Amino acid sequence: MLNVENKVIVITGASSGIGEATANLLAQNGAKVVLGARRTDKLEKLVKQIHASGGTAEFKAVDVTDRDNVKAFVEFAKDKFGRVDVIFNNAGVMPLSPMNALKVEEWDNMINVNIRGVLNGIAAGLPIMEAQGGGQFINTASIGAHVVVPTGAVYCATKHAVWAISEGLRQESQNIRVTTISPGVVETELGSDITDESAKGALQEFRKISLSPDAIARAVLYAVSQPDDVDVNEIIVRPTVSAF
Repeated sequence: MLNVENKVIVITGASSGIGEATANLLAQNGAKVVLGARRTDKLEKLVKQIHASGGTAEFKAVDVTDRDNVKAFVEFAKDKFGRVDVIFNNAGVMPLSPMNALKVEEWDNMINVNIRGVLNGIAAGLPIMEAQGGGQFINTASIGAHVVVPTGAVYCATKHAVWAISEGLRQESQNIRVTTISPGVVETELGSDITDESAKGALQEFRKISLSPDAIARAVLYAVSQPDDVDVNEIIVRPTVSAF
């Protein structure tokens, strides 16, 4: 039996892509999923689909860059189901551009969403998990945490940070599992906010060999489903033909 049934699993960035696919798969396996994103119309539709399939799901709007907002989201999950077993810090943005384009506002946005968003999720969930004697954080990094590419310097830096934060939390924790998921190129909306034309072209080339979001959802399911004394610390998922 998978160690998933009845677990309360909080997911940010759940309105599309990896978050949506993971919500569906975990709910199919008996988890109680609590979904957060800014686009509540998409969340409402997803929750209705999960309910129609016999699953358990709730949703709430969340802006991961706002610490109080994230805390309220996680507390919402706890109030609904009495505990929080897993927080999947999945929300992220990727407006790639060359450094000399000086898109400093986009740099700030990546730092706020990709780094502070993860920290806010940890800050909201860690006291709850420590009080209940266990839990798990799953943080979405990227192949960019391991390989730096042109136009990706700032994005890769934020994902290096996710890896470092996750590893530090793992070392400090006795009863809390910490998993870093590093996807290769995945066919999602990530990168739809790119404003630099050269970076848009590069991403289109990369996406010719992209994974489906379901591939990452299965990795999350694997990490969650292990026995409580097994901590899968890091998973890198690439397309088989990928060089990066």
